[in-house]
Amino acid sequence: MFRRNLIHLRRYPSMTAILVGMPVVFLLLFVYVFGGTLGAGLPGAGGRAAYLAYVTPAIVIMAAASAAQGTAISVATDMTEGIIARFRTMAISPGSVLAGHVLASVVQGLLAMGTVLLVSIALGFRPDAAAMEWLALFGVLAFVALALTWLSVALGLVSDSIETASNLPMFLIILPFLGSGFVPTDSMPTALRWFAEYQPFTPIIETVRGLLASDAHAGTVALALGWCALITAAGYGWARSLMRRERTR
Repeated sequence: MFRRNLIHLRRYPSMTAILVGMPVVFLLLFVYVFGGTLGAGLPGAGGRAAYLAYVTPAIVIMAAASAAQGTAISVATDMTEGIIARFRTMAISPGSVLAGHVLASVVQGLLAMGTVLLVSIALGFRPDAAAMEWLALFGVLAFVALALTWLSVALGLVSDSIETASNLPMFLIILPFLGSGFVPTDSMPTALRWFAEYQPFTPIIETVRGLLASDAHAGTVALALGWCALITAAGYGWARSLMRRERTR
């Protein structure tokens, strides 16, 4: 099943190009259109270069969310085009069908996040991370991709059409805007600041930002990993429940 989904990625490169390209477009847009103004408002030394370092972690996480959105579409396509009915007649575990989607999406998500980082470095971003911090960063990003993918698999299963599946995960792309991804939470109104500080994407983005800057805080890292574990467990349980319900129809 993993190989099947990797072949799909190779045969339909336009989907991968869109999922990887859109975060890069967002990066260029925010750095070169808004970066001068938003960077001037950052604590300490501001400017476009400072904003590039600040916004890169948010765009990296958005790349993972974008790849997860593609997974919801792929799962909904399988569910609506009859391939699952064919799989039922074969000696294939239903869980392996979902696992194949998840593993391929994690690979795609890591590719998208790596591309954003490389483009950011090409634009002038210079991370201070040491070797162990780069290794920790890879682990965190893989965990984030896994968590968002399992949630998106469930959203794809619950959708009654491919169009619905493409729209349901949109909140995963919007949430980084409502956190500390693009501006510090201190600049937000009270109610929005409270939401931004306690939603899952803020500690995840702060963890990525801290690892890249060689200034990660253990409490923030633990909170980010806890959110990832919770989202993974919830998405996995929901997806397996929906898949079992589909088998009994």
